[in-house]
Amino acid sequence: MDIMDTNGEDQEMWAQLMAPPAAQLIEAQRRAERFAEEKQVHKSCKELMQCTVLTRIIYGNQHWRLAEALANLAHSYLTLQSLPCQAMHHANSAKYILFSLRGDTPPASSEEKGTIWSTLVTIYYTLGMANLMQKDAKECYFNLQKAKKCLEELQGLAWKGAGKPKVCTKDIIVALGRASLQKNELDLASKYFEKAVDDLVSAEGDAAPELIPLYQEIAKIKRMKKMYEKSISYALQAHSVSLALYQKSSTEVGSTALFLGKAYAATGEENHTEAAERYFTESLAAYNEALGMDHPQTIRALEVFSKWLGLAGKRKQAYELLKGSFKTQQNPCNDFNKQAVERLYLMGCICLAEEKIGEAYQLLSKCVQIQTAIYGSHHKKTKKIQELVDMMNRLPTEQKSTKCLKQDKKATLIFSIPDL
Repeated sequence: MDIMDTNGEDQEMWAQLMAPPAAQLIEAQRRAERFAEEKQVHKSCKELMQCTVLTRIIYGNQHWRLAEALANLAHSYLTLQSLPCQAMHHANSAKYILFSLRGDTPPASSEEKGTIWSTLVTIYYTLGMANLMQKDAKECYFNLQKAKKCLEELQGLAWKGAGKPKVCTKDIIVALGRASLQKNELDLASKYFEKAVDDLVSAEGDAAPELIPLYQEIAKIKRMKKMYEKSISYALQAHSVSLALYQKSSTEVGSTALFLGKAYAATGEENHTEAAERYFTESLAAYNEALGMDHPQTIRALEVFSKWLGLAGKRKQAYELLKGSFKTQQNPCNDFNKQAVERLYLMGCICLAEEKIGEAYQLLSKCVQIQTAIYGSHHKKTKKIQELVDMMNRLPTEQKSTKCLKQDKKATLIFSIPDL
């Protein structure tokens, strides 16, 4: 039975190898799409490379079909692997082919013309997003505007053929918003994001998951402009969509609750303190139930909440929250890693603010020990905490050994909880 199965597999493999290049190309394209849907990134990119090779064999080096294959490969490097340099290389190769087409390789039909316009949309969008990742807002804006114009040309053809563009108008508008944000053009960025929201609501309704990051982008802009009430309003909308789509004990709800807590905290107003604490608590509970206390996302929510509590004058509550996170963790080794350092550092800072010098010294010394093991003694993170420990070392022995620095003595350390 095993021998028969092996023979069957061998025959299938030989059939694939002996198939003509055109048939192999179709199969490679199907596999690439399937692997992309299954989030098998490397397998998808490997198949797209195979598509490029087979397209070159079938059509030659100067055919628009090769440009299409290279554009698809470039887009996959960008979206699946976040590799802007590789994406730009293949996108530029595709663009070069399209702009140097010979007379013997023009598109023969309106469908093929549509595919070329579609390929140009993919090329310019890929270049624009690669520019954005490389912090080149000017080039990003230029390429995204080109992508928008090409998409308008394609839509003007009323074309419904194969090889549709990898992006839609909304994707380009959102990308233009992020490019504007990178250029610090806040009003323009907000305008693009609001346009994307309107388009998305019209197309998919007011509970589309893609609305969440858009509402949060607008909320960030309003916060940067110190328009705190509007920032809270958009953050609330993002959280409402999240609650409508996901379970309360999910990472998605945890993320939007954390964002909303930050929006309330950013105002610095006393009347928003209760709301900020409520949403920080909701976020931490959602992450803890979905991922467990040891997960980096849960720890990050805990750190943000604890910092805010410290800044709000609730230092004892912040300290107990941080201390409790070490008691509930499942793996005892988790108090000697990167996740532990920030919590120990915050606890040390709280003790300093409370003038509990001995306890602060122990906590920050442990921080230095972990940082040295992870980064080495010369790393800036290690040096930062080491300087604080050295400063405490210069205190008189009686001050250092006491549990709490007495109020009638002149405080030699002036310290506060780190900002959010």
